[in-house]
Amino acid sequence: MAATVENKDNIGTSDALIDDIEALGQRIVKARDEIGGIIFGQREVVEETIITLLAGGHVLLIGVPGLGKTLLVETLGRVFGLDERRVQFTPDLMPADILGSEVLEESETGRRSFRFIKGPVFCQLLMADEINRASPRTQSALLQAMQERRVSVAGHYHALPTPFHVLATQNPLEQEGTYPLPEAQLDRFFMQVDVDYPDAQAERDILISTTGAEDTRASQVMSATDLMDAQKLVRHVPVGESVVAAMLELVRAGRPETSDHAEVRKHVSWGPGPRASQALMLGVRARAVTGGRLAPSIDDVLALAHPILRHRMALNFAAHTEGVTIGQIIDRLCGGIG
Repeated sequence: MAATVENKDNIGTSDALIDDIEALGQRIVKARDEIGGIIFGQREVVEETIITLLAGGHVLLIGVPGLGKTLLVETLGRVFGLDERRVQFTPDLMPADILGSEVLEESETGRRSFRFIKGPVFCQLLMADEINRASPRTQSALLQAMQERRVSVAGHYHALPTPFHVLATQNPLEQEGTYPLPEAQLDRFFMQVDVDYPDAQAERDILISTTGAEDTRASQVMSATDLMDAQKLVRHVPVGESVVAAMLELVRAGRPETSDHAEVRKHVSWGPGPRASQALMLGVRARAVTGGRLAPSIDDVLALAHPILRHRMALNFAAHTEGVTIGQIIDRLCGGIG
């Protein structure tokens, strides 16, 4: 492979980069196998979540209760050696409940001072369970943490641990008493991963594995430091001009203002912004590494189009009345790539 990559983090020559990518790919295979031994029938969900972690992003998991979303977060934390926490989002949850708060303390000498008590957001892997049940005020507090990797309490900034990832869940069926996530917060999620029911064989494996006397637990494959090194390495994976062109064509075709697709201009209210292009660039690099390849292809772009674009586009009233879905629109866009 003759591609030359700019060396900003002392990764080394191109040959050394190839060796590092191959070594990382092997470790990711081990991590995926460990997770697959606990999470049955959700290979695509596991794959897309690992890609998001390698890209340094956050995941929005959409699925009905009981499909293993909480177990997935616990298993990811164990396999990647991350400090993980879980917060159940409810309408009465306040920003201080997740960020933390300052308390007034008095010393033995009578001196009073404020001490900051960290909330559950100070972890490396945060599960925000049913995130859309929290009020917009609490959602905006989490938004700052997701975007800036720090929180502001009483006028003071507090840095979050590194790496920091949010895996949020939503129930697509029950919408009573929920607060829809604003577009600005949805855009902060690297991917929206839809979690479907497992097939018959996977559900049989779940029955046998989870109701027996033996408690199966995944083993740690990587550490938090290893994951951060992997995230740096992913950014050095070379991307060909044809792949870059495909990403730009896909994203710009999804915007009514710049699209050549009549269906997009007719049915799409607003399309993906530049953050979608950035997510695709990092995503295809990470997917190439997880697949044991040294560079991404257009197939990687097409494979990630749905999870990266589906929450960054909105349909208008005409689309809803005609039964058009975001998935159908993205399928049309992918059909014009290549």
